[in-house]
Amino acid sequence: MKKFISALLCVSSFSFASMIGVDALGQEQIAGGSAAMAGRGFAGNAKTGETEGVSIVNPARQAFDSKVSFNLNFLLDVSTADRSNSHFTKTNVAIPSMNLTFPMNDFGALGFSLWQHYSSSMRESVNNEAENWNAEIEYQSSVYELVPSYAIRLPFYRAISLGASAHFVMGSFNRNLTLGPDNSEIDSADVWATNNSDVTDHVSGDWDLKSSAYFTVAAQFRGRMASYYLSFTTPYTLKNELEYNFRFSELDTLAPTRYTRSIKVPAMFATGVNYRLNKRHNVMADVAWRAWTRDIENVAGSWNMSQVTKTQNDFNISIGYQRDGSDVFYDSYWDRIAYRAGLWYKNWYVEDVSEIGGSIGAGFPLGRKGMTLDLAIQGGVRLTDDDRNWSESFIGIRLGLVGVGNWGKTRGQ
Repeated sequence: MKKFISALLCVSSFSFASMIGVDALGQEQIAGGSAAMAGRGFAGNAKTGETEGVSIVNPARQAFDSKVSFNLNFLLDVSTADRSNSHFTKTNVAIPSMNLTFPMNDFGALGFSLWQHYSSSMRESVNNEAENWNAEIEYQSSVYELVPSYAIRLPFYRAISLGASAHFVMGSFNRNLTLGPDNSEIDSADVWATNNSDVTDHVSGDWDLKSSAYFTVAAQFRGRMASYYLSFTTPYTLKNELEYNFRFSELDTLAPTRYTRSIKVPAMFATGVNYRLNKRHNVMADVAWRAWTRDIENVAGSWNMSQVTKTQNDFNISIGYQRDGSDVFYDSYWDRIAYRAGLWYKNWYVEDVSEIGGSIGAGFPLGRKGMTLDLAIQGGVRLTDDDRNWSESFIGIRLGLVGVGNWGKTRGQ
């Protein structure tokens, strides 16, 4: 199991992340970032169904599953960032989440998720001929969570379920800031006489929690036409144990210094509704909210870098639509496809940064055994009024592979 998780983390280390907040936590992935959720604007945590999988913010939902399901998601993202006269375009691939649900009839349901919560990814070179210097900037950070969950329906009122999950954090952080001379105008025969040393501020470390885990509790009501959920996620403190090194042309290294920064993440409240029309049409909305009261300590270090990232109240509002596909195998293929669309607005934890996005998607059935290929196309903008941050536009494609089956049961059960 550990080797499998390590392989996934290795692949995901090439994941895309926004350039906003790279010295703090980086980009936060919207909870429940599966391809199906993305196709309807990240709304629908209250929607039940065999192919919905685990919900990070609503563990109570899985209690209504009757079959085992496995969900693996891929993301291809292209982003353009602008600030003053600087312009960057990045293309990257990620595995933002995977999950497994295992129902146990009257004994409830178990779920397991691996989720990339925060990420930073950046590698750029900058040259300034006027001041005769050049620089290379590289960030690579990922905060992952392993999330086991359990949910059960009330025995005396089966329309209500209760669920809880624990979040175990792991991850790594690496940053390199390199300053070097610009010798492009000097004859190659005379380069030896110049100061040809590069100076690199290298920082590396691991992500962990101050406590062993943090928790989410949730309750859901599923009615004939509408479903609702309400959840609460406890506050927690992230630890980033860092080692700072100054390197000169990769040959000499000063004595390293070690420091642990602590980031207090506030509690989160989330709620949502799914309303079903004419059996197969679903309209849904979700809200998640956190009140940041403390600024985030940056990695910072040398060259007079900013020591903190100022924060604001962090919330996400999503609305979506899904027309479920027919579950009758002999219906036309087009009628068995699920069609989705949605919008979202996110106030980032970084002060004066907001995000507006939209998406369309579809779920394509593969064979008779319940396997589905989910496709979502998403795009939007990240806006800021602060000159220290970047304005960004992005477009992405998500693919999700969902398998459903009666594991552990003999044929005919």
